Amino acid sequence: MRRIPNFVLLRAFEATARLQSFTLAAEELHLTQSAISHQVKELEEYFGRPLLMRRNRRVEATPEGARLQESLGRVFDVIEAACNEVALSPAAQVLVLHSAPSFAAKWLGPRLPQFMSAHPDITIRLSSAAEPIDMTRAREVDVAISYGFAQERPGVVTIALGAERIVPLCAPSLLRDGVGADRLIGELTLIDSQLSRITWPDWFAHNDIPLPAKPRPSFDRAALVLSAAVDGMGVALETTRLAERELLRGDLVELGVDVFKPLARETHFFSYRAEQRNVDKVRRFREWLFSEAGIDREFDDTPRRRSSTAYKSSEA
Repeated sequence: MRRIPNFVLLRAFEATARLQSFTLAAEELHLTQSAISHQVKELEEYFGRPLLMRRNRRVEATPEGARLQESLGRVFDVIEAACNEVALSPAAQVLVLHSAPSFAAKWLGPRLPQFMSAHPDITIRLSSAAEPIDMTRAREVDVAISYGFAQERPGVVTIALGAERIVPLCAPSLLRDGVGADRLIGELTLIDSQLSRITWPDWFAHNDIPLPAKPRPSFDRAALVLSAAVDGMGVALETTRLAERELLRGDLVELGVDVFKPLARETHFFSYRAEQRNVDKVRRFREWLFSEAGIDREFDDTPRRRSSTAYKSSEA
């Protein structure tokens, strides 16, 4: 058995600490104030230490109580979400999606409302992390979008979401009349993206230009790199897919669009289990994603091996 206190006691404490009031907690839980007070006291006796400090008209959590309340709040949110999914209509489906963080924030997230509107019976549960996941172990995940490469596993289909143009991007305010892009790229601050497979040395070598010997600020997410570029910190080397909103709004411009050699890579990869290729929610999300990404292809569900070696240059 799990060594945890009675759930009723935890619920009473979490509500009281969150609302800072026995009265408000009693109203929320449809109990008497006396019952809430006794339940919190019993929990304190279980731990052998005070969790709340009683004031005249309110209560405050002790440091231990504050940590417990914060953790319980997250746990109760997960429990509530799980219960809501069980309570969905019989036709409803939950699609568990794992995505690279910047792709989720900059490209996928703005489009998800369209998918949800077109498929109201599918509820999206999205998580993100920089490293690709192993879908043979993370069985709760239905589909995944990874950056750079995908974990090679038997029975997992992985498809590249098309080649992406990787270009130098900067705020319009950094441009100077009469100064060409080839000169500016050597004078402006270059911003490094720590997780990017394409680095500034790669780009300069591709363009046969000497790399400036000066310090470069760096960030561990493409979204942060783009934000820094928008703020005028310097030049970002990122894909136009992730920067599409900034480019459309004019917050960023491509530096040297007609000057530098174009560079493209297969950067993001979509994965799902071959055995689930005909599962309705997977099939519909796959078709929608490919349409949004501009991929026109027949659905060949033969599992493919994708790795960092598949991260191959394709000049455009």
